[in-house]
Amino acid sequence: MRTRIKELRARYDMTQEDLANKVGVRRETIGFLEKGKYNPSLKLAYKVAITLETTIDELFIFDESDLK
Repeated sequence: MRTRIKELRARYDMTQEDLANKVGVRRETIGFLEKGKYNPSLKLAYKVAITLETTIDELFIFDESDLK
């Protein structure tokens, strides 16, 4: 799964640490999300989307291979 987290963080001049603090996770978790190495809970995905003023659909990019 790909994400637009890094792109949207840059829009708000926000570091991984800043975003992590706002959503209540460690900086490493944000790094893993950005690299597509971690599938977040719905609650975390929602918090990240709200913090970055977007929707979950706009934040995460799914393709059919993600569902297998």
